[in-house]
Amino acid sequence: MTFADPSLTTPPDLIKDGTDASFMTDVIEASKHQPVIVDFWATWCGPCRTLGPALEKAVRAAKGAVKMVKIDVDANPAYAGQLRVQSIPTVYAFVNGQPVDGFQGAIPDSQIKAFIDKLTGGEGVNTDVEQLLSLGEESLGLNDLGGAAQAFAHVLTMEPDNQKAIAGMARVYLVEGDAEQAAQTIAMAPADSTEPTVQAVRAQLSLASAAPTGATAELEARLAANKNDHEARFDLAQALASAGDLKGAVDHLLTIVQAEREWNDQAARKQLLTVFEAAGPNSEVARDGRRRLSSILFS
Repeated sequence: MTFADPSLTTPPDLIKDGTDASFMTDVIEASKHQPVIVDFWATWCGPCRTLGPALEKAVRAAKGAVKMVKIDVDANPAYAGQLRVQSIPTVYAFVNGQPVDGFQGAIPDSQIKAFIDKLTGGEGVNTDVEQLLSLGEESLGLNDLGGAAQAFAHVLTMEPDNQKAIAGMARVYLVEGDAEQAAQTIAMAPADSTEPTVQAVRAQLSLASAAPTGATAELEARLAANKNDHEARFDLAQALASAGDLKGAVDHLLTIVQAEREWNDQAARKQLLTVFEAAGPNSEVARDGRRRLSSILFS
């Protein structure tokens, strides 16, 4: 009797054939737990027959750190089209539901290994988590959402519970206007988290959910007609905060506090604290706003 070499056996679902119908489950959802490599190929493609087996070998060698899904583009053109696959083979790496890296064409085994090492934080990578987090923050500041997502996702491949990276990914979704995905992402952090970036995202989501419906122009018109319409000013502050104009929101809320600090059970003052938390405790918006609030309250 002969026994298979354990190093050559493939755990269930480690490498599988995917379809457009199963893409959300096999790739998007699965990549929220570990990196997933997607190999877009076709039966008539010569380089695909070279790259495919090499990829499978490297995935097995990673010992479960990454999964692989093979998509025949002829039979399943939908997601290949969405990802703008223009030639095959094309390989994408997904982390936390997002494509974070990729390449086209057949490449040597050494480059395949480096690709997987980069994705999983393997031996071939000497990456500092703090540097990646700083890169993600810098990219967010420059509105480079793709770069930010890639940096934060890379951290999560090495440290899935890193709360700063979780918050970073959630902020990327917020900037994109996808509050639902941001909420799902920040839910990965502990409910009692004291990490400031996590608290900031949760405060931003709270502001977004509380924002009134309707155009700000109508609220501004009400204020123009009556500058003491605190309800209109409060609603306008909420709308501005939801849209990301935290400084504008602070200005209006402070105006209410200065005019009538007890209005609506101190609603403006309470909302200010949420805005400060959303901006971040060390932000200029929070520091200046707290100073101005103190000046009003203790003058």
